[in-house]
This record gives sequence, C-alpha cells and structure tokens, in this order.
Amino acid sequence: MKLFKFFIPLFFAIKSYAQVDRIEPPNWWIGMQMSKVQIMMYGDKLAALDPKIDSEGVKLIAVDRVENENYIFLTLEISKNAIPQNIDIYFYQGKKVKITHEYQLLPRKENASNIEGFTPKDVMYLITPDRFANGDTKNDEISSMKEKLGDGHYDRHGGDLQGIINHLDYIHDLGFTAIWLNPALENNMEKASYHGYSTTDYYKIDPRFGSNELYRSLSKIAQENGVGIIMDLILNHIGSEHWWMYDLPSLDWINHDGKFVQTNHTHHTVYDPHTPQSEKDLFTSGWFVETMPDLNQANPFLAKYLIQLSIWWIEYADLSGFRIDTYPYVDRAFLTAWSKTIAKEYPNFNFFGEAWLYNPAMVSYWQKGSRPFDDYISFIPSMKDFPLQKALYDGLTSDDRWNTGIGDIYRVLANDFQYGDPYNLVIFGDNHDMQRIFSQLNEDMDLYKMAMSFILTTRGIPQIYYGTEIAMKSTGDHGELRKDFPGGWESDKVDAFSGKGLKREERDAQKFLRTLLNWRKTSSAIGKGKLLHYPVKDGLYVYFRSYDNDLVMVIMNNNQSSKNIDLKRFSEILLKKERAINIINNRAYKLSKPMRVPGKTAMILDIE
Repeated sequence: MKLFKFFIPLFFAIKSYAQVDRIEPPNWWIGMQMSKVQIMMYGDKLAALDPKIDSEGVKLIAVDRVENENYIFLTLEISKNAIPQNIDIYFYQGKKVKITHEYQLLPRKENASNIEGFTPKDVMYLITPDRFANGDTKNDEISSMKEKLGDGHYDRHGGDLQGIINHLDYIHDLGFTAIWLNPALENNMEKASYHGYSTTDYYKIDPRFGSNELYRSLSKIAQENGVGIIMDLILNHIGSEHWWMYDLPSLDWINHDGKFVQTNHTHHTVYDPHTPQSEKDLFTSGWFVETMPDLNQANPFLAKYLIQLSIWWIEYADLSGFRIDTYPYVDRAFLTAWSKTIAKEYPNFNFFGEAWLYNPAMVSYWQKGSRPFDDYISFIPSMKDFPLQKALYDGLTSDDRWNTGIGDIYRVLANDFQYGDPYNLVIFGDNHDMQRIFSQLNEDMDLYKMAMSFILTTRGIPQIYYGTEIAMKSTGDHGELRKDFPGGWESDKVDAFSGKGLKREERDAQKFLRTLLNWRKTSSAIGKGKLLHYPVKDGLYVYFRSYDNDLVMVIMNNNQSSKNIDLKRFSEILLKKERAINIINNRAYKLSKPMRVPGKTAMILDIE
C-alpha cells in the first residue's frame, strides 16, 4: 500500500500497462455514501487472470466476468476508516503476477456531500460550446478526431471551454448565475459532432473543447464569479463510434443485441392504458437514430457504471447540476435507482430531465413528489417545463378569446397541482432544439420583452439560450439556430461581448435583459416567493410574487392598445401598500388610483 500524500493530476498519476487499456471510473474517493465501487477494467483476455489487492481499509469483495473475456468487473468495498492511497491491483496467472495496476483513492473536499445545486434564485445560461467562442485555436482540429473544422450549419466551428472561460465576466455581468453546457464529453463521430449528443467516451471531455482539467478549471473559475456549471448528460444512448461498439462487454449491453431497431418515439406509450406492452417496450428499448445505440440499463453492470460516472463528474468537477437528455426513453427502474442514489449522495444537489411533452400530467409523472398513476417512484427534483413554454408562445401569438390568448398561461399554471414542486421546474422560451424565441414571436420586440419578463418573474428556474440577450434570430434549421455568437471568433466584425457593431434593436434587448437579470438577483420575492395569480380579464394577466415583506406585481397586457386597470381587484394582496416602482424605468405609481398599462407590455413593479 502506498499512502497518498499530495495531489497529482489525475490522468497522469495512474500507472499504465499495455494489458490494461481502460479502467473506469479512473479513481474514487474516500468517505462517499457509495462505498462499494464497481471498477470496469478492459484489456486483452483480462478476465482469464485472477485479481487480488492488499490494502488497508479496502477489500475486493466481488470479481465478475461477462461474455467478453476482455472485460472484468471488480467491486471494492471502502471502509469508513480508509485513507487516501494508491491501491495496487495484482492480476495473477496461477501463482505468478502478470499485471500490476495502480488505482487511486483520493481525499474528498471538505463538505463535498453538501454541494449546493441550482435553485429558483438562479438563472441558467444555455451554451452550445462549439458555437459560443473560440478561445484556443490550437485545439480546433485534433488528429485523432474524425471530424475537422468546416463552415456549414452542421460542421464544427471551433468554440471551446477556453472561450467560455474568457467570457465568464460577460456572463456574470449580464446577471446569470448558472451555465448549462450542451454535452462536452467526447463525441468522436464523423458528422455533426458539434452538438455533443453522441457520447463516445463518458470519462473524457472532447479534446476539441479542451481537457478534463480545463473543464474542472471552468467550474472553479465560474464559481468564483458566482456561476455554477450544469452538465448535460445522456444516459439513454451513446454514439455509434463509442469504443464499446468495437468490443461490447456483452450482447445485452446495447438493446436489441446491438442491432438497430428504431424507437417509435411515441411518448404517450408510457402513460396510455390502451397501448400494448410491445409498443411500450419499443419506446424505451428502440434506438433514437441509427447512429445512437440504445443502452440497456437493465444490465446491472451498465446500470452501476452509469450511476458511478454521474457521481464521479459531480465530485471531480464540483458541478451545480445535471440536465438529463431524453429522460422518458430511459428504463424506468434504472431512473428510480439512479435518481435515488444521486439524491442520497448529494442531498442539496439539483438535476432535471427532458420530457418534451406539452401535457402537465405527463411531465409531472417524472418529478419527485408527484403522484403518478402507477407505482413509479422518482427522486429527480426537477424537469423542463415544456407545457409552460408552449403556453407562453401560444398566449402571446394568438388573439385573446375565452380559450386562447394570454389566458393559456394562466390555464397551464393552474395545472401546477400535479407537480411535486412546480417552483423547481426549469422554464424557458426556447432552447438548442427550438427556433429562437425572438423568431418564434415574429421578431416583435414588444412580445420578446413580454416573454423575457414573464420567464424571469414567474415560478420556476429560468433558462435563457445564448444569443437571446441580443434577440438572435433563427430559422427552424437546427444547425442554423445554434449559430456562432458574434464576437466569439477573431474575424468577427460584430462583438456582442463588448457591444461593438450591434444594431440598435440588439443593444436594446441586451440592456433590457441585463437590467432584468440583475434586478432579479436582488428580489427575494422572485427567488424565494410564492406565486399568486388572477384569471385573465380583458386581455390582462396579473400575478404576484411574495416573500415576507417583499412583494412584486406583474401586469401583462396582451392587447394592442393601452388599458386602465383598477387595482381594487387585488386589494387582498396589496393591502395598505401605497406605491409601485417599475423596475425597468424606475417610474413610480400610486396604488390608490387606476394604473394605465401600455399595449403589448409586461410591467414589473416592486410594491412598497
């Protein structure tokens, strides 16, 4: 046994031998709730050897072999009195040691289990790394990576982690407190690898973005600027160029024995009492597309692997959250075990899933604390609120009638009784898979400001896509809507980071959002308060956020013309308050008389 006395960069500290090509997770920590750690080791005919360890406080309690003799799974039990150390794993052939491999147990950071996740006080800035800023041109092309630079919508453009680090001050000054990065793990696919959703190595940052160490530095520097990092993780599928696909541990590692069978993509099969079991199974076991092999989380070794890699990244990079792609497509029993283990290891951590559904009953099914129709148990604290996104779009772009218009927002929020915690839902106007919100709203600046005002003041945790702060436009083409952020490349003539070359409309949007975001940081009513809202009347939607003595009133006028609003209707909330301050222009209003609200406007008022 070798005592671990000082920190050595993780990926240089492990002894490397030709016979052991991979070991995952690459290390573990002492003092974890997960004290029984499964180590997957891969090498030529490794399973033919007999592994042993001799270490204080650590026992080898299980050795498992699978169909493929190149894999062996070791389970280490780490006792409470174990110390940081380098463990030698000896592989015997008979009485002779054929291979020795070193495995690290690292000390944990102080209070690591109490890591704080994102909360309703936060606002997420969603970034597609390849399209935000190129901070290091030396990693634009890597000889070992299949896809090189190009200038097409679906090509790699060279954005990277260093580019994000270089502009953390911009993100912080805008008022954002969390960054959700589209997947940054290795995606060594031949085409359209820029988006990151075809993982080819779960323990490696794509070298065209940087390194594991740089990702950890991003997290550390971001936290110093009051910004947390949220990792986008895919548990449902991998890329067809993942190293597993060249030598699978077992046929059942990938659904349908590693052969392409496409999912039906019918979300409703999860809930529909009339759907046959075969269609329900096809939804979860089918492949998303041919280049995305579907993982079989019912395989116990793979399930443990996915749970451990999630914990590993939280611990390694000091993350503030996860976003889980294609959540309903994943095996439900696994999701229960996965979410429960994460929540147990990190009680204050937060993570959310993607269920692209517009029915609140279907989205709420997945959130912790909701009441599902069956025996499904969830521990995931948050989900993306697609129903509210659709209601916002429909509400602002349709005429106000008894069943259309801005009342759509009220009616969807009235379904909040179905959620375990509606205040912990992630709310948004658009994301990396949707036409940009400014274009959704017909490039109408009034509607854009109404949408941003609502997203940043209603219940939930707002997410804003990069470029929204300058009212970036898009078509429905995915590669085009994830366009380069102006100023992120040396050759750019327009620089949104400094404001150079921005059009008046873009500067106006940026100033508006900066004002709103930074005010939001100071408002206890928005960050902690309850939502109270009134049914829509005459095209006016009025709601309040309140916490202790902090009260915010929002009036959304969806009419083309201005409207007078009698505040007596809200006397039960306003009580004896005397005046209101518009947080955008600082105009003061007396609450003792009717207020005039301009058309197509959301007025945000601090009530005094």
